[in-house]
Parts: sequence; structure tokens; C-alpha cells
Amino acid sequence: MNVLITGGSRGIGAACVRAFVQRGDRVAFFYRQNHAAAEALASETDTLAICADVSDPEVVCRSVEEALSALGSIDVLVSNAGISQIKLLGDVSDEDWRSMIDTNLSGAFYVTRAVTKNMVANHRGSIVFIGSMWGKTGASCEAHYSASKAGLRGLTMALAKELGPSNITVNCIEPGVIDTEMNAELDGDTRRALCDATPLCRIGRAEEVASAVCFLASDTASFITGQILGVDGGFAV
Repeated sequence: MNVLITGGSRGIGAACVRAFVQRGDRVAFFYRQNHAAAEALASETDTLAICADVSDPEVVCRSVEEALSALGSIDVLVSNAGISQIKLLGDVSDEDWRSMIDTNLSGAFYVTRAVTKNMVANHRGSIVFIGSMWGKTGASCEAHYSASKAGLRGLTMALAKELGPSNITVNCIEPGVIDTEMNAELDGDTRRALCDATPLCRIGRAEEVASAVCFLASDTASFITGQILGVDGGFAV
């Protein structure tokens, strides 16, 4: 299959790139600014790295066309690009809010809109959004992040209904606390508290999320759509 992954240069996105390549798929991935990491991953995995800011709809259209030109078609979209920020509600600026929504929610919409034209024409496809358990439970001091990820839940269910007749599945994975750069800034006490709050008593690995993504994008999951799958060690139960 031909796979497009957004936010693919690091963390969960990079784990997804490696997982799809390992199973024999052709992969292109978007990244925003970490050129060195993107080039290194592309060289390691023989994939195509495309610099693209998903919050810009014009850039998204051009970048999807570049991916289509290289791959020929896009059978799987993994919408992973996202940012996070910890701030009290009163400290969240208008720009903070816009940046969060534009990247995490609007970005997912822009890429999906561009990619589904090809999927509908081919009458097949799989879309996997990477949300967050905070989109289900809400996180204190992360109102704008939680809101952006909650929006992906609605987008998932609406598109599953709309795109189902075109043989396109749409699902969302909500990771818990995963050992990525995004969480590297957490201090030891916070990490221990999060482990204690997780029934499996540990932080997850990006590869574990990637395995779930690959499953939902596989023929084995061809009758699964509109679902929200928590890969969170039981945190959000």
C-alpha cells in the first residue's frame, strides 16, 4: 500500500513510518521544520520526506500532489501532525488558541480533504487520526489542546459515515502518555504520577501506537470504522 503520514519526522509519526516500511508499504511523510531528523529518517527508511505546514491549506494541497506524484496513489493517511502546550486558561493567548486549532484540528481537516479525492476515485482507503486521551477526558491547563483533540473525535465519526459508501474507513487512536519528545519535558515527579495513574503502571512506547495504527490500516480491520481506540495503558478508562 501507499501511505502518507503527517508529522512523520519524530515520535509517533516516525514510529509509524518505520512500521509501515517494515511491512512492505511505500511511504511519504510530512514534517514541518526538523530537516535533519526528516532527512535522516528518509535515508534510513527509503521514504519521501516533504516539508509541509499542515495549518496552511495551500501548502497542504501542493504537498499532497507531490506525494501523489511520487506514490501514484494514497491508500492510507495517518494524520499525526500536532503540537501541545501547557498553560492556564487565562494565559492562553488568541495566537496560542489559533495555532493549536489550526495545527491539530484544521490541519487534519485540510490533509484529509486533499487526500480523500484520490481515495474516493479509487473506491478504497483508510484514514487514521492520532488524537489524545485528553480529547476524551480533558486535561487541566491544556484546554486548547484538549479541545483540538476532542474535535478529531467528531471528525472521525462524521467522516466514517460520509466516506463509508466509498469503501474508506476512518478511525482515531487516542494515545496516553507516550515516551516521545513532546513528553520529554515532564519532570520526574510528573512522570511518576502519570505512571501511577496508568493501570499498566508505565509510560507507553511510540512503537505500540504505531502497531495499532498499522492494524487499523490493514485488511484485517476492513470492517472497523468510526471507532476511537485508546492506546493509553488504561489511563482513560
